[in-house]
Amino acid sequence: MDTLTKPSSVSGLAPDSIFISHVNLSLGSGAARVHILKDISLRVGSGEALGLIGPSGSGKSTLLMVMAGLERPDSGEVVVGGTTFNGLSEDALARFRGRQVGIVFQSFHLIPTMTALENVAVPLELAGNAEASARAAHELASVGLGDRLHHYPAQLSGGEQQRVALARALAPDPAILVADEPTGNLDETTGKQIVDLLFTKHAERGMTLVLVTHDASLAHRCDRVVRLRSGRIEERAEDSAAS
Repeated sequence: MDTLTKPSSVSGLAPDSIFISHVNLSLGSGAARVHILKDISLRVGSGEALGLIGPSGSGKSTLLMVMAGLERPDSGEVVVGGTTFNGLSEDALARFRGRQVGIVFQSFHLIPTMTALENVAVPLELAGNAEASARAAHELASVGLGDRLHHYPAQLSGGEQQRVALARALAPDPAILVADEPTGNLDETTGKQIVDLLFTKHAERGMTLVLVTHDASLAHRCDRVVRLRSGRIEERAEDSAAS
């Protein structure tokens, strides 16, 4: 049986922080294998909002996937919420992610045959939450969709679908929220509404937030910005208030 442990080397970390040390990750095989992340070391503090920026192919989304436990590095250490990912089975990693990490993607990833309420409730039900439906309804109301609970994704606008996706990410009350280009499929006005909602939830709940974006002005709404280029951290930190 897997145990979720915190290595002594990072015993001082807050329970909702992220610690990445000397991470390398390559994808593909043979001649097509590409070194995506190159000796990445990064720490995200408790309750911090971190923006990840950089050109396409710089490794931003891959680094986010490593933080969320959706990609395993070839080498290096990944510790999230005090739990080391090294050595955990896929099942143990999925259980941890379901409790502690909320994920919002550019594509909404809603199940088309399920209502908004069902899309938010099903992951909670699978995690054994006895009040999944009530919790899902509460989260949907909190993102402005209290009157759209029984609508299917095709009956919702893009902005409404992203709100459902955000409610689904928030429903387990995660300590960490990661968002990968959450406005990428939205128009400017709708995207701004989603971003405002994202930062409102971050402030209300004190979650750690990691935001991947191509938009530097959006990234600089975070407490700190890290820039990636060619799989390496180019600038370790920028104080958004000073930018």
